Amino acid sequence: MPNLDFKQDVIVDFLVGLLNTPSPTGYHVEASAYVEHAFNALDIPELVIKRDIKGALFITWPGERDDAPRGLTAHADTLGLMVKEIKSNGRLQLTQLGGFMWNAVEFEGVTVRTQDDQRIRGTVVPVKASTHIFRDAGDVKRSADTMEIRLDARTTSAEETRALGIEVGDFVFLDPRVEVTDTGFIRSRHLDDKAAVAAIYGALLALKEAGQRPAQTITVQIATYEEVGHGGATGFPADLHELVTVDMAAVGQGQNSDEFSVGICVKDAGGPYHIDLTTKLRTLAAEAGIPHKPDIYVYYGSDGEAYWRAGGSAQVALIGPGVDASHAYERTHTDSVIHTAHLIARYMLA
Repeated sequence: MPNLDFKQDVIVDFLVGLLNTPSPTGYHVEASAYVEHAFNALDIPELVIKRDIKGALFITWPGERDDAPRGLTAHADTLGLMVKEIKSNGRLQLTQLGGFMWNAVEFEGVTVRTQDDQRIRGTVVPVKASTHIFRDAGDVKRSADTMEIRLDARTTSAEETRALGIEVGDFVFLDPRVEVTDTGFIRSRHLDDKAAVAAIYGALLALKEAGQRPAQTITVQIATYEEVGHGGATGFPADLHELVTVDMAAVGQGQNSDEFSVGICVKDAGGPYHIDLTTKLRTLAAEAGIPHKPDIYVYYGSDGEAYWRAGGSAQVALIGPGVDASHAYERTHTDSVIHTAHLIARYMLA
């Protein structure tokens, strides 16, 4: 078993940069460019990096053999918002990209991106925002009808807002608010699933530094539509034998996952993952001394299932770093990201 060095500072720097790069589902431009540049900078001569028509990245690394090719998938797209309506008072009604609680974004800073790429700041606020004005402000149900964007611009009408360049369909980026603590925690929106992209990056970096290459040719997809259910559905080789989905492990009450190990999901809302591949990953983790936790996520789906539903015939499994408060203001620990990278690397070598 070759020694592998996982450069934590480099991996965290990559993750922080990706977290600060906006990428709500459907807006892949900046994140795909960021990831493509970073993987090219690994300077692995054999890597072939391509984009598909949807904007996803496919990274292929030829292995020692090619008789049972493998895949990895993680997604760079995140939750976000779009402009649903420009209201008569100049404020913006919203529609969600992905599924989250409206109160999870209450009073969050945002950036509205116009069609011509202007960036206009604002805040997600309840329609009844002030307790000095509305006695029932805290009791009003948070929904698309009771939340709006208050723009940081002088506008009190739909006409004035449109004069800023804003229109229905513009993307709205939630502030990630990234913080890395001296205790190793990473707090940010969108750790789902950018922490997993960082783990894949760290695994490739570790193999490259160790002078290793995958045992089998491997295709990595960095998807851009996972949050709406079809990110990893297509694009893998037809003869793919195994697909390891790398997505967050859900941490919370009643769950076995934590923020300090790699989670291995055996079942989620779509049913059980493949027993052979899941067993292989659990065995590899145990043999390498990688802290890991099997778990079941009852309100969860992944790009591995999207691949299966689209007709993919490979074995599919799911692993990932533990993330607390998923689809809200999330948190993980560097240990979990590094352990996930380690398991990915051992899998690639196995």
